[in-house]
Amino acid sequence: MENIFTERDFKQIKEKGISIEKIEQQLFFYQNGIPKIELQKPAIIGDGILKIQSNEKNNYINIFDSQKQNFEIKKFVPASGAASRMFKFLQEFLNNFDSENETINAYINRTGNKELEVFSVGLKNFPFYQELLSKTKEIHPNFSSLERDEKLLLFVKTLLEKTHLNFSEKPKGILPFHFKNNKVVTPVEEHLTETIFYQIPNKKSKVHFTISNEFQSDFDKIASSFNDVLVTYSNQKDYTDTLAVNLNNTPFRLDDGSLFFRPGGHGALIENLNLLQSDIIFIKNIDNVSQNHIVEIVENKKLLGGILIDYQNKIFNYLQELTKNEITSNLIEEVTTFVKEKMFQDLPHDFEKYKDDFKIEYLVKLLDRPIRICGMVKNEGEPGGGPFWVKDSNGQISLQIVESSQINIENPQQKEIFKNATHFNPVDIVCGIKNHRREKFNLLDFVDHNSGFIVEKTKNGKPIKAFELPGLWNGAMAHWNTIFVEVPLITFNPVKTVNDLLKPSHQPNNE
Repeated sequence: MENIFTERDFKQIKEKGISIEKIEQQLFFYQNGIPKIELQKPAIIGDGILKIQSNEKNNYINIFDSQKQNFEIKKFVPASGAASRMFKFLQEFLNNFDSENETINAYINRTGNKELEVFSVGLKNFPFYQELLSKTKEIHPNFSSLERDEKLLLFVKTLLEKTHLNFSEKPKGILPFHFKNNKVVTPVEEHLTETIFYQIPNKKSKVHFTISNEFQSDFDKIASSFNDVLVTYSNQKDYTDTLAVNLNNTPFRLDDGSLFFRPGGHGALIENLNLLQSDIIFIKNIDNVSQNHIVEIVENKKLLGGILIDYQNKIFNYLQELTKNEITSNLIEEVTTFVKEKMFQDLPHDFEKYKDDFKIEYLVKLLDRPIRICGMVKNEGEPGGGPFWVKDSNGQISLQIVESSQINIENPQQKEIFKNATHFNPVDIVCGIKNHRREKFNLLDFVDHNSGFIVEKTKNGKPIKAFELPGLWNGAMAHWNTIFVEVPLITFNPVKTVNDLLKPSHQPNNE
């Protein structure tokens, strides 16, 4: 370490609040790589994923509605990232379009940027169209007399350029996503409206957004009209940033000689989640909102919440029984069956031969952990993670949410298992973060620190390697108790590109 870093470096590391041990660990991963996850098989209906029948669904919804007043409930929404990916194809158009020598159709044919064509055809159906048109005309008084290609180019410049609307640099949460009741509606408003499913009379619903400081006033302005919701914020912590390196694994330095640190990815948000004190926390991405289908979405939120409450009640009762002085063999057998069949836990093959004291200790350790109920939708080819049975370095098999970057895609067997996933992770999660004594778990105790990612990026035109922390719903929750539940595709309405806003779930329902 002394040969790699200068006194100035150590001061910079200390100022960020990062421990030397963390830096050493990151350098070790860069040098030696991160072991890939070993998939055993996809989780499917009947083998890792619960399919809830309609009568069961009503029962769980009733459990949630009748017991929610006994808990402090909060929604946790990661919302700090800029919307740059949402407008990536438009930025590429600005960078590569030769307005002097080609038409837009020629550009589309040359680059294969078909998304631009979709954007152009659907332009008037975007919720921000009137604002965009008004702003463009204000900047360019001769706009109405221009040709189609010139108009589209000016529209895109107005939408993206920093001196104008600058949409790609703003967080998704404050952008216009929907238009209803003659009003433009943002994702923040949709998330606050959705809290209706866990509202308790005479109490404010609670929502927590992770944001960038510079945009808090924008969030506050939107939230100010929701008097029945208490909104709180936090920022990604500096000490979760990770050190970037050159391709030869030496620290990458900026022009002034200082070290370069990057945000550690959404896995860093386990720190923010860990600061919350609520009994039950719903997690949902900022862009997963819908203009329509609110009744179905709310029903399925209650379903997941009811399953969590039901499982927690059973687990807490078992833990109380298992910590008493007199424990019967029948109880041990009952808990063992519950752990295997309902909790999908992989017990040692010789577990039946354990002495009762060891069985009890083992079962208590398995049950006394945070729990998450994860909604899963049918896989329709969306990029992202899915539910799998995974074997860890100790040979233990468990249910995990796995991203493609975590597996060895060069291994045909692993690639085939990943390809055969029947379901997809929409980030529709409800968490129980307190134990049977209503004490909050330290969530950092349940992170698999060996399941991060190494990615290649560029900085100042130079290639670098970057380390991303174990993902929030991947390695950061690896040692939680996990239950996967199938939920309808109608509950999953992400906006990955701006053109997704043209889909029916984001357009006014004119029926």
